[in-house]
Amino acid sequence: MASLTDMVEQQLAGNTLTDMSRQIGAQPAAVQQAISVALPLLMGGLASNASRPDGAQALNTALEQDHDGGVLNNLSGLMSNPQAFSGAGILGHILRGKQSPVAQGIGKATGLNAQQVTQLLMMLAPIVMGVLGRQKRQQKLDSGQLGTVLEQERTDMEKRSPGAGGLLGGLDRDNDGSVTDDIARLGQGMLGNLLGKR
Repeated sequence: MASLTDMVEQQLAGNTLTDMSRQIGAQPAAVQQAISVALPLLMGGLASNASRPDGAQALNTALEQDHDGGVLNNLSGLMSNPQAFSGAGILGHILRGKQSPVAQGIGKATGLNAQQVTQLLMMLAPIVMGVLGRQKRQQKLDSGQLGTVLEQERTDMEKRSPGAGGLLGGLDRDNDGSVTDDIARLGQGMLGNLLGKR
């Protein structure tokens, strides 16, 4: 079975990537690199939130009320107006208020500026929630099962890109106060791994 990350990437193929790139004013290759770094961070953030019973229940409720996967049928609308799909609010919940250093770190790793990365994350977050909501509906997952699915996703990401899955839980690894640098280093390592496999 495809992973959640794979399912999100399927939604981003073809015209969607082109539309995203045009919307934020960046080259598709740079946007693809930023997505490769951002998705593990978003999935890791969701897994971290869902690892606590209250967090899992809050996520379950949000999916039931607002994220049934319908956004996946209107990606062009999302690209043109992420705010209409609560992109910023979703991002804030997933990243627990660390949007700015996360955006700066991804930017350092990929060459995009922080504003471009923030716009990209605001488009990605509703897609991630849409894919998760669709899986919840199709597989009839409860809050505990959601946590299990996301933890498995984090484990799989750790195998592919060590450090990615648990990054949001352990940001600022060297306790120097610089979350941005931690993400930049991880992102550069992940991109190096991806390029090495081609």
